[in-house]
Amino acid sequence: MKLISIIKQLALGAFVGCFVLCMVIVLISILTNDSVSFDGLYLSKSIFASIVIGWAFSISGLVYDKEDLPLPLQVLIQMICGLGTLMLSAVILGWVPLDEGLDPLISFGIFTAIFTIVFWIGFYLYDYYQAKQLNQKISQINKEE
Repeated sequence: MKLISIIKQLALGAFVGCFVLCMVIVLISILTNDSVSFDGLYLSKSIFASIVIGWAFSISGLVYDKEDLPLPLQVLIQMICGLGTLMLSAVILGWVPLDEGLDPLISFGIFTAIFTIVFWIGFYLYDYYQAKQLNQKISQINKEE
């Protein structure tokens, strides 16, 4: 594994993590009737956590380079690493109110799992069609020779 590849994965993870956090903040602001404000320390912790969560998903995504593992196992490994980090961060930062019982934690877990799967499918389809286009270009070049 080349260092530049790992750095690119870390950068992508940080970007996606912060992007998702920004979208969540926008949605919370739009969907709540009350005036919403986030203090600086809480926002700083949330930004740092979103970067760490993004790193967990992106670095665990390197498992796809391990071609001897079946795709379902690769996905499972990435989801356990990413969602585990997300759930731990959510509990530590209070994104999920544990004083209200386990229902909010279970609901949060289900929602984030669904969101993550949809997000993963989007990346998968993008990569699939990119590979398909590259293969078509290679085939066309080989025919011309």
